[in-house]
Amino acid sequence: QVQLVESGGGLVQAGGSLRLSCAASGRTFSTIAMGWFRQAPGKEREFVAGISWSGGSTYYGDSVKGRFTISRDNAKNTAYLQMNSLKPEDTAVYYCNADRSLYDLVGGKGNYWGQGTQVTVSS
Repeated sequence: QVQLVESGGGLVQAGGSLRLSCAASGRTFSTIAMGWFRQAPGKEREFVAGISWSGGSTYYGDSVKGRFTISRDNAKNTAYLQMNSLKPEDTAVYYCNADRSLYDLVGGKGNYWGQGTQVTVSS
């Protein structure tokens, strides 16, 4: 079982930056893939980024490529999402996700979810 707790959300002006953190419990953190999804009001949940257990493979949604960077620190059981050049359309609740399979995670089938953290980008 893995429990995930997100932090780092908030209000930022367009063009600004935020870094989200996802702290995971459980001894298996270093063996699971991690990722981020987001959901804006009235819209479907959207894949943002995913990273393999080793950090050697990363994937990004088309809308965030070149602006967001996912990383992880297995010694701290924490994954991060660095968000730069933020746009108003990035406003959403961001959810941390984890699964043994990066393939399943990227496909939206990850087993473990955090409670979400709100990111609001003002124009």
